[in-house]
Amino acid sequence: MKTWRLSVALFGATVLCGSVVLAGEVNKVNLTTDQTINVEGKTLNPGNYKAEWAGTGPNVQVTLKQGKNTIATFPAHLQEQQNKNNADAYGIMPGPNGTRELSAIYVGGKRDVLQIQNSAANEQQQSSNPGAK
Repeated sequence: MKTWRLSVALFGATVLCGSVVLAGEVNKVNLTTDQTINVEGKTLNPGNYKAEWAGTGPNVQVTLKQGKNTIATFPAHLQEQQNKNNADAYGIMPGPNGTRELSAIYVGGKRDVLQIQNSAANEQQQSSNPGAK
């Protein structure tokens, strides 16, 4: 009986560890904006958001959530910068009709930056000072 319980416990631990490995690393960034921003045709009102992506890049799929609600899902290019980011932040660029388009997400404490691959970002070149908030 003890051997059976031990076998079941070991099997359960193996399954649990295996599912964690298969799930991959999920990365998260908290973003707080005090202005209206557009991303992939969706409008982000001022508030708190969480950006999540799986993998290490270079091409990742970002899911932007507010609470439990998914607001937008979009492609991004994960790059490493020379210097670490002081905090989670975002970059914006001018969009059509005076809108602000999300162009980058900076990961606090790391050198990672997610370059947003939206149409406005592809049409314009980003400056060296991304206007991070």
